[in-house]
Amino acid sequence: MDKTKQKRLEAAGWHVGSAPEFLELTPEEAEYVEVKLALGSYLREFRRDHRWTQTQLAKRLGSSQSRVAKMEAADSSVTVDLLVKSLLSAGASTKDVGRVIAAV
Repeated sequence: MDKTKQKRLEAAGWHVGSAPEFLELTPEEAEYVEVKLALGSYLREFRRDHRWTQTQLAKRLGSSQSRVAKMEAADSSVTVDLLVKSLLSAGASTKDVGRVIAAV
């Protein structure tokens, strides 16, 4: 948000904060969410780089297209464990997965 808009909102009595503040997340919980989002984004990027549809990736993983969509969106029903396993099963290296997590 640009500073002008923020000042205007604050002058009108609004409190401007971050998503972790709004959700009352601990620093560890906020980091976990960031890791999960990064892994989901990387799964989408990996799939697109290989020119696979969600359905094609799902078949490789023994899953469904809707589940792949949820993984790519880092849906609340998706765990970090599932994202890591799916990336490795799709052919990503442990170094690639590690780089994604380290970049958060």
